[in-house]
Amino acid sequence: MIAQTLTTSFKAQLYEGVHNLVTDVIKIALYTAPANLGADTTIYSVTDEVVATGYTAGGVTLPGITVNTLGTVAYVGFPNATWTAALTARGALIYNSSKANKAIAVLDFGSDKTSTTTFTVTMPVNTSTAALIRSS
Repeated sequence: MIAQTLTTSFKAQLYEGVHNLVTDVIKIALYTAPANLGADTTIYSVTDEVVATGYTAGGVTLPGITVNTLGTVAYVGFPNATWTAALTARGALIYNSSKANKAIAVLDFGSDKTSTTTFTVTMPVNTSTAALIRSS
């Protein structure tokens, strides 16, 4: 089962100063429907990760992550991720490869998504009301 969430370990690690989302290497990996990803996911794993020509285990790097504020809200902007591959994925894991592959967030696509040439994960708009990670 894949359940969309910030991982519990990531929430605690924010207070511990583990992650720097602007300077660390943050990656996103794709997973198939049998994957077990949710709040208790602590690290990246190859178990049930997508296997396809044009897809490399571990996924791709998310460059240009931004941390912004508006009023009392802090929020993180993530770029879209794209693979040139024919594949099917049910969800994704965003993780910090600079920090022992620690899990950050699980994305649930709601159903299997299939591409024949290019697969893109479109992130939420980078605003204080829509960004993937927000705190107030």
